[in-house]
Amino acid sequence: MKDITLISKSDGTSFHIAKGRYRTIISGKDTGGKYAIIEMNVPPGGGPAPHAHKDTEEVFYVARGEVDFHTEHSVHKAKAGDTIRIPFGGAIHAFKNTSENETTLICTVHPAGFDDMFAEINAADPSKAKAIGEKFGNEIFPHDYFDTKS
Repeated sequence: MKDITLISKSDGTSFHIAKGRYRTIISGKDTGGKYAIIEMNVPPGGGPAPHAHKDTEEVFYVARGEVDFHTEHSVHKAKAGDTIRIPFGGAIHAFKNTSENETTLICTVHPAGFDDMFAEINAADPSKAKAIGEKFGNEIFPHDYFDTKS
């Protein structure tokens, strides 16, 4: 019989991704690849380029601060206590911290894999981030992608 697990705020693996500090709280190795949970500390102005991934679902809980989530159809300003769901299917999306303070997101990905992607991006030359993201099933768009959709 398995017991519960306590994961402290100092446990997990940390990475520098998209100008922020990410930490794998629960990895895919811990869940048999079913899901992973990643803490994302996003500085003002930080966030990933627009991207899509049809085979991965993401759920973001805003634990602290606020962040703008962009899609081709809308912008949602998510504040502490809000949750954003990016379902399977490949919707193009991005988030950006437009506030003056760091924002903390708790992201659950299903299935796991982005935890491994972040580890690989963190260890690589920054110019390889797009290719690594694509290797993990992401389609990456230019940073100004949503600006051209207005």
